[in-house]
Amino acid sequence: MFVKQLSIFVQNQSGRLSEIAGVIAKAGVDIRALSIADTTNFGILRLIVDKPDEAVKALKEMGLTVKLTEVVAMEVDDRPGAFAEAIKTLSDGGVSVEYLYAFLSRAPGKARVILRVDDNAKAEKVLNSGGITTLNEKDLYLM
Repeated sequence: MFVKQLSIFVQNQSGRLSEIAGVIAKAGVDIRALSIADTTNFGILRLIVDKPDEAVKALKEMGLTVKLTEVVAMEVDDRPGAFAEAIKTLSDGGVSVEYLYAFLSRAPGKARVILRVDDNAKAEKVLNSGGITTLNEKDLYLM
């Protein structure tokens, strides 16, 4: 199972991120993970939230460009080398990673990684066959 990720086009303006976070909070949506990639004039804010459809609606009402994308979420041990092993598993399985971001889990000794890959189904199969846990939306929403 895959996870819905919000990608939001954001102009680099003072206070813009605060506005977006406020709209999400007002909609009763909890942010679970985030990443921002920026250039001089704009950025792409990527979010994993507990209520993606509600977040999309609120952000579009704000006039923002928002896209929902299915991504893969995996859980690895929080120890040196665990991430390297997982990425090698993907590479050996012929899966290309476009981008990723990580965050710690509430589960002791675990870290979670969100991956945008060229083939979600293949990535999930490769990871699971390599003994790496993939997560679904419920796993992330209830953390």
